[in-house]
Amino acid sequence: MSVNRTLYLFSRLQCHFNTRTAVFTAGSCRVVSSSRLFLHHPLPGSTVCCRDVSSNSLPPKAPDTSLFVPVSLKTDVPADGTVGAELTQPLDKNELLKVLNKFYKRKEMQKLAADHGLDARLFHQAFISFRKYVLEMTSLPADLHIILSDICCNAGHIDDIYPYFMRHAKQIFPMLDCMDDLRKISDLRVPANWYPEARAIQRKVVFHAGPTNSGKTYHAIQRYLAAKSGVYCGPLKLLAHEIFEKSNSAGVPCDLVTGEERTFVDPEGRAAGHVACTIEMCSVSTPYEVAVIDEIQMIRDPSRGWAWTRALLGLCAEEIHVCGEAAAVNFIRELMYTTGEEVEVHTYQRLTPFSVMDHAVESLDNLRPGDCIVCFSKNDIYSLSRQIEARGQECAVIYGSLPPGTKLSQAKKFNDPEDPCKILVATDAIGMGLNLSIKRIIFNSLVKPNINEKGEKQMETISTSQALQIAGRAGRFSSIFKEGEVTTMHRDDLTVLKEILSHSVDPIETAGLHPTAEQIEMFAYQLPDATLSNLVDIFVSLSQVDGLYFVCNIDDFKFLADMIQHIPLNLRSRYVFCTAPINKKQPFVCTSFLKFARQFSRDEPLTFDWVCRHICWPLAAPKNIKDLVHLEAVHDVLDLYLWLSYRFMDMFPDTAAIRGIQQELDGVIQQGVRNITRLIRASDPNITSTPQPQSNTLERTGASSTPLSRSRGQRNSAEMTEKSLASRLVKDGLLTPNLLKQLQREWSKSQRLEGGGQRALGAELNNKSIKGKRKNKK
Repeated sequence: MSVNRTLYLFSRLQCHFNTRTAVFTAGSCRVVSSSRLFLHHPLPGSTVCCRDVSSNSLPPKAPDTSLFVPVSLKTDVPADGTVGAELTQPLDKNELLKVLNKFYKRKEMQKLAADHGLDARLFHQAFISFRKYVLEMTSLPADLHIILSDICCNAGHIDDIYPYFMRHAKQIFPMLDCMDDLRKISDLRVPANWYPEARAIQRKVVFHAGPTNSGKTYHAIQRYLAAKSGVYCGPLKLLAHEIFEKSNSAGVPCDLVTGEERTFVDPEGRAAGHVACTIEMCSVSTPYEVAVIDEIQMIRDPSRGWAWTRALLGLCAEEIHVCGEAAAVNFIRELMYTTGEEVEVHTYQRLTPFSVMDHAVESLDNLRPGDCIVCFSKNDIYSLSRQIEARGQECAVIYGSLPPGTKLSQAKKFNDPEDPCKILVATDAIGMGLNLSIKRIIFNSLVKPNINEKGEKQMETISTSQALQIAGRAGRFSSIFKEGEVTTMHRDDLTVLKEILSHSVDPIETAGLHPTAEQIEMFAYQLPDATLSNLVDIFVSLSQVDGLYFVCNIDDFKFLADMIQHIPLNLRSRYVFCTAPINKKQPFVCTSFLKFARQFSRDEPLTFDWVCRHICWPLAAPKNIKDLVHLEAVHDVLDLYLWLSYRFMDMFPDTAAIRGIQQELDGVIQQGVRNITRLIRASDPNITSTPQPQSNTLERTGASSTPLSRSRGQRNSAEMTEKSLASRLVKDGLLTPNLLKQLQREWSKSQRLEGGGQRALGAELNNKSIKGKRKNKK
């Protein structure tokens, strides 16, 4: 090689080193400057939390490195081409593999990498990627080529690979280079300081504490109506509608704001001084004289608790009136201590008493007018309503997935003294939002499916708080029944219910938080190649909260994020879509959500005609339960459209037309629920005729049928029920296949023993009958 050629190559190599140094320096500067994006600057005169929440007060939280997804690197030819090979010699791949494997096994390198954020998992992943890169690249960067050549020729130490290995590791795991910034963004220890407008005023906090039907919300609403301006924040659309109607009926102009609806009393659309809204929709930037936050105990809800935290800390109101259980008083006091605000407590007692009965109902024949049977399964509601109407009694039905209009229609039917419907079968959806004239609450079961903090479904006995919330619906102050009664359907459950109600409600100890769109956007700035689901996972794994807070469950958010990950959307739009409140158990709703996102990504408006084609409008009246469930899903899809229309008005333009067909659909569903017994009968081919009402005594003694035939009928029915229940339990992960087999064996054994005894009894009765006939012949 000529001297001139050598000098030329060295000059290019020097430029290459300088360029790399400049790039890394610039990258460091960018990271440092970006950290200033998320610093909050309180307004002058504002009150901030004086608790020590500096990053040094607690050791940094170790990240969950299983969430770190390596970035795919482009295999472009390096800018310096084949300079390394020209300066040294081509590398022997076999020798290179030996060198790299020796580097991997060196404990000193593993420890040094761990000090720089590469734990054993990341070290292994980074090495596999680095080895593949080195062995498969046709041309390596000159600096790396020269180092590897020197090591292969015994002119360099194997540890010299480390800087180049770390450079590669930070390229495939970009979060390693900005871990401190990611920790600052996800530091959730001072949420009070997220709301500088609220901290700039001295708010008066009044806690109205008491059980269900104690008048606590009534007193808060009276102050709300007397104020010049106010906001009511409730957990349900039904409650927001109720306050909206009460306020306007009292001559206080009030608007309605829910996720799917905006109603302005002013014909020109100007905002009224008062607004009733669902709690997620409250504005934390609009000033009010009075704010009412209802059901404050839901601040600890694993999924929605963040909305109560946001309202309590962020509402800009001179007076904040919170209503809820007395178990939340001490916690709210502690939470308000962090904002420098005192809490004034007003305590209320229940206006009408309720008592726990000494006996269970045991049979549907023992139902009385004003009874409400509470179930925690829609299938139980279908079954019980059919059995009740088979006994010649009408019943109303209320469960969570019914549209609000249908719930109100069924409640009106049950409350109407002129209507023959005197029995209500419902889920715990009656615990809030509906005024019902109930004399006696009957728990059909005390076990309810719940989602734990890890997002796992599990069956749990209802809590004291839940039991009191439901039981408190009996004998309400405004109903015709001045005293309430509570009992169970099954005798064994009554003791358990008494035990549950004898305990005091567990005190609330934590409030929920949720990452905001702004925080996720800052995360995405640092990790531009990560998916939204992965960004949220990393955020939660790095987040730090103090003892007063927890991060809410984000499984539903991640489910939607994964569903639309392949659809090209900008981050803010993707985030909004993933916060949509949909029922992920409904396949048709999930499919519609996907189609909405895909149409949106094409920049094609979702018109009324497009939606009608998608849902096959107009829809026929339901012929069976399956049809009714589908209509409920279609109603949810229209809700989703309306929800998105208030976030992307130009892309979901036909709000009024969609609301019109939704109201028509509500009427169709109401008709279906009124005929629910006929739908159940049409859904079950085994129900051939309406069974006659009979008492438990007859059912037990078998006076209307022979023991043998009854035994077979019971066994077939039980086996069908078991099969249906077993498949559901296995599907939900609540029962393993091995445990199911064991239960089936035990069931079969018990049936054989029971069947043997019944066959002996049948034979004995048969013999007596034959002897009787012989005597008659004689």
